[in-house]
Amino acid sequence: MSERGKILVTGATGFLGHHVVAALREQGYSVVALVRDPEAAAAQRLVMGGGEGVTLVAGDVLDGEAVEAAAQGCTAVLHCAGKVSRERHDAVEMARVNIGGVETVLDACKRAGLRRAVVASTSGTIGVSTDGEQIADERSDPPLKLINKWPYYRSKYYGEQTALTKNGDDFEVVIVNPALLLGPGDLHGSSTEDVRRALEQRMPLVPAGGYAFVDARDAAEGMILALEKGRAGQRYLLVSCNCPIRTFFSRVARVADLEGPVFSLPDHDVVEKATRWLVRRAHDILGEDDALPDEASIEMAQHYWYVDSTRAENELGWKARDPMITLADTVADLRERGIVMMRAPR
Repeated sequence: MSERGKILVTGATGFLGHHVVAALREQGYSVVALVRDPEAAAAQRLVMGGGEGVTLVAGDVLDGEAVEAAAQGCTAVLHCAGKVSRERHDAVEMARVNIGGVETVLDACKRAGLRRAVVASTSGTIGVSTDGEQIADERSDPPLKLINKWPYYRSKYYGEQTALTKNGDDFEVVIVNPALLLGPGDLHGSSTEDVRRALEQRMPLVPAGGYAFVDARDAAEGMILALEKGRAGQRYLLVSCNCPIRTFFSRVARVADLEGPVFSLPDHDVVEKATRWLVRRAHDILGEDDALPDEASIEMAQHYWYVDSTRAENELGWKARDPMITLADTVADLRERGIVMMRAPR
């Protein structure tokens, strides 16, 4: 075992999780990665990248016995597993994984004798508003009226609350709230979907809201800093950039050497409703074309997701890289992996 100890990582094959595993190995930790299928390519990639310091263990975050067995000999758990979807029909499954999974994992790790857990959530449980001037931090009142409209954010919020009930003197819990994850390595495409649409130049109209994003590599570093320095029972926002959605897509176009979006939608409920109606009609006519945004995406994009990471910077010493580097690396990765159709530069 490494001198720095052994850490259990759930969701290790996901976008955040595989960067967490890589960062842990770089910093001298050994890793037990809980994965559903150790033979899968994504799981094998962890071993190839981490060498002998990564052990794959088959298990599911809803299987307490499997988690407890995997946690034996570990000092802490970094819980990155979760169900991500913008679809309302996935609400039950998201609640099962994002709330029930948190409880199962933390209870199992406590039984196994672990003393500390860091749970990955999302900045959307803290910062979402119809006001483009509002920037939330960890002390802000939770935007429950908005959160409860969207099953993913609702499940993550109540997953956080579940995690915090487990915090105590003998088992410390810290929450990390990264903004939208960008950067290289999003094999499932759940976080970089909007960048892909922009690269395929399928965003002639952009909503009037605002994004907050962070590099997944920096979020992984934030998870480890929270493990080492985070105050028990606290949440830490991680963000590198807050910007209007039009600005976001213009920057993506700039680093990709493509034409940017042409029109912006006004910030108004009528436009949101009209756009959602048009999307429904387009789906009816064209079928389930993944080039078309879904209704939930349109609705969420009319809001502002701005947050402040001062607490993480001051207490953890966390620092985000230049957001333009993150965008450039995201674009390069999507193109190199053939996720987007290559287009001629301007």
